[in-house]
Amino acid sequence: MSTVFNFTFVPWFRSVAPYIHKFRNQTFVIGLTGEAIAAGKLASIAQDIAMIQAMGVKIVLVHGFRPQVNEQLRLKGQEAKYSHGMRITDPIALDCAQEAAGQLRYEIEAAFSQGLPNTPMAGARVRVISGNFITARPVGLIDGVDFQHTGLVRKVDTEGIQRTLDMGALVLISPFGFSPTGEAFNLGMEDVATSVAVALQSDKLIFLTEIPGIRVDANDPESDIDTELPLADAKRLIASLPVATLPTDPGFYLQHCVRACEGGVERSHIIPFKLDGSLLLEIYVHDGIGTMVVDEKLESVREATIDDVSGIVALIEPFEKDGTLVKRDRTEIERDAGNYTIIEHDGVIFGCAALYPYPEERTAEMAALTVSPQSQSQGDGERLLKRIETRARAQGLQSIFVLTTRTMHWFIKRGFVQVNPDWLPEARKRKYNWDRRSQVLVKKLG
Repeated sequence: MSTVFNFTFVPWFRSVAPYIHKFRNQTFVIGLTGEAIAAGKLASIAQDIAMIQAMGVKIVLVHGFRPQVNEQLRLKGQEAKYSHGMRITDPIALDCAQEAAGQLRYEIEAAFSQGLPNTPMAGARVRVISGNFITARPVGLIDGVDFQHTGLVRKVDTEGIQRTLDMGALVLISPFGFSPTGEAFNLGMEDVATSVAVALQSDKLIFLTEIPGIRVDANDPESDIDTELPLADAKRLIASLPVATLPTDPGFYLQHCVRACEGGVERSHIIPFKLDGSLLLEIYVHDGIGTMVVDEKLESVREATIDDVSGIVALIEPFEKDGTLVKRDRTEIERDAGNYTIIEHDGVIFGCAALYPYPEERTAEMAALTVSPQSQSQGDGERLLKRIETRARAQGLQSIFVLTTRTMHWFIKRGFVQVNPDWLPEARKRKYNWDRRSQVLVKKLG
C-alpha cells in the first residue's frame, strides 16, 4: 500500500515544485465571499491559504458578508434592499454590516489560529493583521436612488499593506472604508479586492465564489468551464451579456477580473468554493479548475487568417531548414490558415501552432508548434498549447497528438505520453515518414 502511495505522491509533488518556486514572494489578493463562510468552508479554506503562505506567497484576504448582513437584517425585522447590483445601506443596514464584519473577523482569525496535531494547520504560525487600509467615498445618488452609507473605494493604503506583508503577516480586509471625516461606508467585497489588487499590482486576484467559473457558452449552464480567457475575449463576452447585478450572473465577477487586468494585474481567477481544495487546484495544477482571465497586453493569441500566411512562413522557415520541422508546402499553409493559432506582438508573428482534426477518431494533430528564438523560455509555447487544447475541446475531441524528433521531453513535461506510431489515425498513418522516425506523443483532454 505504501509503495503505491509513494509512486503517486512523489511524481505529484515534483510536478507541483515549479509552481512553488514560481510563486514564492509573489502577492495574491483573495476575495472570499460571505457565502463560502456561511456554507461552512472557512476552516478548510484557511488551511489551504496557510499552506500557500507557508510556500512563500504573500496573501491579502478580503472577505465578503452578504448573507451575514442579510441575516442580521432579518433578525431585526428588516429587508435587504438592492439597486444597480449594490446594497442600499441605510443606518440599520450599516449597523448590521458592522456587526457582521466584527463577527466574521473573529471567526477568520480563529480559523487561522487553529493548530491541532495531525491537521494541516499543525505548527502553522499565521499572523492576521487588519487595519484601516481603505479610504472610501459615497456612491451617492444614481437614477434617483440614494445609496446612503454604501461607498466605493477612493484610495488604498498600499504602503501600509506592503509593510505588513513584508513582516510575514496575512492582511485581512473587511469590506468597509472610511472617509477623511471618519464616516464609515459599506463597500462591495469585489470592489475592495479589485482595487487592492490593482493598487498593489498583485500577481493574482482570486475570487472564491458561488459559481464554478465562466462557461465556454455563457448561456448554457451545462457547457464546459473556459479555463483560460484572454482579456480581449473577456471584454467581448461582457459586452454580449445582460448587465450583471447578481453574484450568480456570468458577468458579475468577470467584470472585476477585467478591471483588474486592465489595471495591471496579469492573472485574475474565478473559482468555486464548493469544491474542496479549489484554491490549491487552481494555483498548483497546470490546467486549474476555474476560469483565469489573462492580460496579454501587447501580445495577442488568436486564430490566423490568410493575411498571416507570410508571417507564419517566415517564422517556421529556419526550423524547416535545420530539420526541427518537416517542410510544409506553402499552398498547404495558405489553404489551412484557419487551422493555425498565432501569437502576435505589435503586428509581428512570433509563435504558431496548427490543429488538424480527425473527428472520427475523436483526436487531432497539433503540428508546426513554433516559437521565435527571441521569445523562447517565456511561456509562449505553453500558451499556444493551451489555446490548441481549447480549440480541440470545443470540437468535442478527446485527445491531441504530436510527432516530434527533437522536443519530446518538452511535451512529456506537459502531460503527453509516448505511444507506438500504430496508434495514429489511419489517414495520418499513411502519411507517416518511417525514415524520419518521429516520436508520437498523445495527451488526453480532460
